[in-house]
Amino acid sequence: MKAKYIFKSIAACSVALCMLLPSCTDLDEELYGQLSPDNYYQNEDEALSSVAGVYRYFTYLHSAGGEGWRTGEYGTDEFFCPGRSNGGWYSDESVQLMQHTWTADHSGLAACWSTYLFPTVGGANAVLASLESSPIADQLSNLIAETRMLRAYGYYYAMDYFGNVPLFTGDKVDSNNLPSSTPRAEIWAFIVDELLAAAEDLPSIKDVTLTEYYPRFTKEAAYTVLASLYLNAGVYAGEEHWSDVVTMCDKVINTGAYSLEDKVGDCFLATNEENSTEIIISLANEPSVGVGGNEFILYAQHGNDADKYGLSFNPACGYCFGNDALERYEEGDERLELLEYGPQYYLDGVTPLIDTDTYSATYGGQLVLSDLTDLIAASDDQGYRVLKYSPVGATFSGSSGDNDYIVERYSNVLLMKAEALLRLGQETSTALALVNQVRARSECPAWTTADLTLENIEAERAREFIWENQRRRDMIRFGTFFTGTWFGKTTTTPQYRAVYPIPNIQLNNNPNLTQNEGY
Repeated sequence: MKAKYIFKSIAACSVALCMLLPSCTDLDEELYGQLSPDNYYQNEDEALSSVAGVYRYFTYLHSAGGEGWRTGEYGTDEFFCPGRSNGGWYSDESVQLMQHTWTADHSGLAACWSTYLFPTVGGANAVLASLESSPIADQLSNLIAETRMLRAYGYYYAMDYFGNVPLFTGDKVDSNNLPSSTPRAEIWAFIVDELLAAAEDLPSIKDVTLTEYYPRFTKEAAYTVLASLYLNAGVYAGEEHWSDVVTMCDKVINTGAYSLEDKVGDCFLATNEENSTEIIISLANEPSVGVGGNEFILYAQHGNDADKYGLSFNPACGYCFGNDALERYEEGDERLELLEYGPQYYLDGVTPLIDTDTYSATYGGQLVLSDLTDLIAASDDQGYRVLKYSPVGATFSGSSGDNDYIVERYSNVLLMKAEALLRLGQETSTALALVNQVRARSECPAWTTADLTLENIEAERAREFIWENQRRRDMIRFGTFFTGTWFGKTTTTPQYRAVYPIPNIQLNNNPNLTQNEGY
């Protein structure tokens, strides 16, 4: 498995990455070796090792404990991290995000910008410069395309979160000519153009051996991200692109290479990722060799899950969700198997899991996970848990599992196309069939034409993609981010909060940046 082997060997990379880091004024170098583009990239494997380094930056953006991923989940109706009655986890800034009261001085948003987003962009810029100046550049078109897509994908997150961000594609920033804010619509257009160009040189899923090429980007990966960009074009660019959503989804569907797994949970098993017919974009974790590590179990599960799953560490009882999300699911929905709520049992489903947590209301008896009632001092049994990244079959190094991060799945392609057709008022029967594919997989009753509404599409997406960093974008597109209220958020939200503020530390360091409206 060549690609995964090189990802595991990333610590041996020999390239100097000049990264665009926190302030857009201070440059820092992270050295992977002393060789320069003049005497490097003499073959494809050397070049791939550098591109794998940019993949690592992008993977870091999705880590459970990082501000890259949870910045996209905080503020939705499916994700909470309350302070606990033992004093753990409380953060005023987390509460601000959950209640939609964040400010430009928010340190978590500042970290999202400087530690997670722009290192990906800056690393891609540096590697692109090296690839394009290599003596074998004409043989590296595929790797150049991958790196362009990584940079575009990093910009997608930056634009989605912060709106008007600086657009910079050079390998080094001139401290005397700092980049200025670029309108969000222009960033959107840049990302679209970059992905379309990258798709030309990326291989199709039909032309590679999945287990050997996994988890690198394909044409279909680019088309899936383009479909998402077009789906949200009204938010990002002020114009609708529903027909383009359908076009991009069809490019994926018509390959015939993808299908839904038997269960949603099969996509998240460490034992199935390289063979999955549903995963379109994933990011590799191999903690046993020091490359990444999936800590969703650590951050999200109740401590007694150590007994349930035979873990060598105690989960920290952090992230959770409440009734607003749970009540969307229908009785019999197989996706409920990925959620922990109510009375808890060992894996046999019969033996009660005894609550040994003194900060739980059910201490001493069977663990019963209940709805959230407190954002400041919740007992440890408050809040339901999402268990998509199952520890069953995973290999752990400390608290880090080897489950890869799953970023895009085929079910999203089906639901994106269905929504676009519905908004276009076209092919209702096709849209209905697409949604019912997803529902049938989870043993939910088929919809009729009367059920095919935008409100129901939003709810189906929420059920399918809980904690997959889709919900915030969806709520903004459907408007519920502003009009809805739920636990922890009791008032409506002004429209300007569709984007986060440019962190004040960035404005102080770069006077060419402009604060977003409303902040």
